[in-house]
Amino acid sequence: MENRFFTGSPWEPVVGYCRAIRIGNRIEVAGTTAMRDGEVIGTGNPYEQTKFILQSIGKALNELGANMSHVVRTRMYVTDISKWEEIGKAHGEFFKNIQPVASMVEVKALIDPRLMVEIEAEAVVD
Repeated sequence: MENRFFTGSPWEPVVGYCRAIRIGNRIEVAGTTAMRDGEVIGTGNPYEQTKFILQSIGKALNELGANMSHVVRTRMYVTDISKWEEIGKAHGEFFKNIQPVASMVEVKALIDPRLMVEIEAEAVVD
């Protein structure tokens, strides 16, 4: 069984993707940034961007019958690795007791220069 979750972003049909997909007991959440209705949330603040992103990931999981406790992996793409503590702090607030495996890598740029963080997540529903 396959279910897809779309946010209504104007880029979904252009690029040809969905925010998240559930196949059986696995859910994959696409790279998620701090954008809402075409506007960047938390410009210049990687902590606020990370919090917003993780809230968005939580909403996508909920739409597919899961929650943050089901997350087994996150991948964080950041434009300035020197900000890792701020990003890590927000990540830790969401995953303190869950502790999925996680990666954080620095990338040259994201789709909008004001974006500092993009996160992917994988979840397994019991």
